Amino acid sequence: MSGTVPAKLRIDPRTKIVLLLLCVLSAAMAPSLLYEMLLVGLVALYGIVCRRVRYSILGTIAYIGFYFLTVEALQLHGSLQVILIAFLGLVHKVYPCGMLAGIILYTTKAGEFLSAMYRSRIPRKIVIPLAVMLRYVPVIREDWGYIKDAMRMRDVSPSLKGLLTYPGMTVECIYVPMMMAASKAADELTIASVTRGIENPKPRTSIIQIGFSVLDLIAVLCFLAMFLIGQLGKGAFL
Repeated sequence: MSGTVPAKLRIDPRTKIVLLLLCVLSAAMAPSLLYEMLLVGLVALYGIVCRRVRYSILGTIAYIGFYFLTVEALQLHGSLQVILIAFLGLVHKVYPCGMLAGIILYTTKAGEFLSAMYRSRIPRKIVIPLAVMLRYVPVIREDWGYIKDAMRMRDVSPSLKGLLTYPGMTVECIYVPMMMAASKAADELTIASVTRGIENPKPRTSIIQIGFSVLDLIAVLCFLAMFLIGQLGKGAFL
């Protein structure tokens, strides 16, 4: 379920898409690990502004762990180094984007997203699947909590240790309920969307004021500056 953000801290959904695009470009063309660390710090700062303090702090701490693990992997030699660097390299490229996407999913309501997209005249074939996705992720996360509780009642731990100890039962207890829950959630969300008139061709109204503000401009300028720093100041991060 999307979090409640104060009106003065609310960022337009269209701005969030631009921020995510800039984050993807910055991570894809990052010149060094130090730059990626700064990018994660910027994402964490954005999360704190959006009242996702715990998520931002834990995400930053986890990335610091990957950072030092990568530094240690660079000191190794042979095939082990190649395997670790290949895996950690992918983590560094995806991590800031995934962290920002998590903040966006939590702080964006489906109604806000639909209103912003319709105001931008985005085709419904694009808007409707994205709106369903915004509601789909929180529902699956809630179902995952129920699945973990049920697994613990059967003395099966939903962790790496449980996967190594009872691999067959762990996979069965995770994938089968998740697939059934995903299918059921998709049907329910589709029915709920149609009932609320998502296919209504008339202009959509919303009680939430959608529009750009100074905060939107500041956020875009910060992420744009981070991207430009990475491209124009590569020598400083080598």
